[in-house]
Amino acid sequence: MKMLPDSVRIVEVGARDGLQNLPTPAAPEIRAQLVDLLSQSGLQHIEAGSFVSSNHVPQMAGSDQVFQVIKRQSDVVYTALTPNLRGMEDALKSGADEAAVFASASEGFSQKNINCSIAESLKRFEPVMELARQNNMPVRGYVSCIISCPYDGATTPEQVAEVTKALYQMGCYEVSLGDTVGTGTPLQIKKVLEACCRKVPMAHLAAHYHNTYGQALANIYASLEEGLAVVDSAVAGLGGCPYAPGASGNVATEDVLYLMTGLNIKTGVQMEKLLEAAAFICQQLGIGSRSNTGLALKEQSKRTIKQDRI
Repeated sequence: MKMLPDSVRIVEVGARDGLQNLPTPAAPEIRAQLVDLLSQSGLQHIEAGSFVSSNHVPQMAGSDQVFQVIKRQSDVVYTALTPNLRGMEDALKSGADEAAVFASASEGFSQKNINCSIAESLKRFEPVMELARQNNMPVRGYVSCIISCPYDGATTPEQVAEVTKALYQMGCYEVSLGDTVGTGTPLQIKKVLEACCRKVPMAHLAAHYHNTYGQALANIYASLEEGLAVVDSAVAGLGGCPYAPGASGNVATEDVLYLMTGLNIKTGVQMEKLLEAAAFICQQLGIGSRSNTGLALKEQSKRTIKQDRI
């Protein structure tokens, strides 16, 4: 058996990536409450909002209000997605701790998502990165469609590696590899990681796997075997992408935590607090959790209460 990391940093993306595809946007106050509940669980890295055009992603309107009212924990990094210079300026004004930029490994997705080519999107990030440097703000990068694209079909590992390298050389301290459509399987994921590691050290890579085909946890385990130690996830399995038809939610943070606990990998996250955050946002949105662990623990709790009453 390959050596697995002793600890894993979980990057919680539920309050941004998890909510950006809702048919009815959640109010900034609700999003802020979610962020606060998540920060109480021991998570130390939380995406709190996105400074994108409200015409394109109305679900993220009011992110400045979210950053203004959250009860900040000193040991938590609060990240904002900043696709352009205006977004970075807004993130700085809001007091975000960190910015994030995103590019696609697929030309078709890049055109549908941000109306430009991959090369043009990277060029747009140059002034964003410069402003971040001037303000000593760290920047995290995302690469979408690392396995397949809803418009172009299969993505080669070499395509992913080139975009990952470009973001890293541009100044992103970490690049999160996104299986946006969720079609990846462990062998495919390993091939992508092998290609990326020839360009960027593994210590600067992260996993961002959607669970459309139920492969996310298997893909995370495969990534751990390769030495990766940063995993993106969303509480209650929230998510989906408005520009990736058929993509379901992110892998649930509860499921990731259950896996890590079973592998004796430290995360610093408390399941009970995480479940409270999941229950809150699901109630507010009127939806059920997509987390298998969350649902199982809820049923277990019901049985325990019933037995106590007998």
